[in-house]
Amino acid sequence: MIKVKKISTLILIFSAITLSACGSPKVVMTMESMRLITSTASPQEVMDFANNNCLKDFYRGASFISKSGNEYTFRCIKFDDNEPLIPVPGSSLKAPQK
Repeated sequence: MIKVKKISTLILIFSAITLSACGSPKVVMTMESMRLITSTASPQEVMDFANNNCLKDFYRGASFISKSGNEYTFRCIKFDDNEPLIPVPGSSLKAPQK
């Protein structure tokens, strides 16, 4: 009886972890400065993820291009570009930390 409870508890924990991971953004494809990201998370979480992803590659940030279903397309903007950073509709850009 105790083993059954332990197994069912482990299954519940695994299910919770698996379901919570479904919404987390992930980069599906990268082509130069373009990023294709899939996610079921909120637009703000996707925007933050895209910005962090571009910052890690030494860009100024991410600029939203399009959304189709759960797929978001972003362009990473270089520091010397005069192009503004465009957020995903329904989200905002956070001020860079110094």
